[in-house]
Amino acid sequence: MVDIATKCYSGVVNDPGAASHLAVNLRRLREARRLTQQQAARLAGLPRPTWATLESGSANPTLLVLLRAAAALQVSLEELVGPPRATGRLYRAEALRSRRRGAVTVRDLLPEKIAGMEIERLELPGGAVLNGIPHTPGTREYLACEGGRIELATEGEVFALSAGDVVVFRGDQRHGYRNPGTSAATGYSVVVMAPPVSAAR
Repeated sequence: MVDIATKCYSGVVNDPGAASHLAVNLRRLREARRLTQQQAARLAGLPRPTWATLESGSANPTLLVLLRAAAALQVSLEELVGPPRATGRLYRAEALRSRRRGAVTVRDLLPEKIAGMEIERLELPGGAVLNGIPHTPGTREYLACEGGRIELATEGEVFALSAGDVVVFRGDQRHGYRNPGTSAATGYSVVVMAPPVSAAR
């Protein structure tokens, strides 16, 4: 009886696409584990030239060679010969949430939420004012000025920021932002929420 795995993988890398997948996956997986070709080959019990040929995309390995390479890298055969996993994802500006609060444009800086944090980019036209929203007690906020000038007013104090300046303040108090100039200003707001208070036993 022919082994099912042998039927599935025999000649699989005769397909140029599969051979290319194998080469890319081997190289990425090996480099992620900080192994040289010599070290990876030794773990797999293969000659180094054989491993180098696998990574070149010109090899037509047997099932045994594939199994040894997968075992050395601690992955499945499917992961070894399948389409390479994406290493990143590009988000275009229009895909990021953007909204207007008065004359100010508030844009999410990241496409995915980070638990307990809010990170936004503020675009303030000349003379624009934005009232902040007080958060729960213990919340901290960071305001970084990227360009132009921004004034941050908190309860009893005003901070004047120029490009490159950062101010840290309590996010549980009333506060507001203002562009005192006539040209546009941009800044980044980072809100680090206070952890929830555990219920008393």
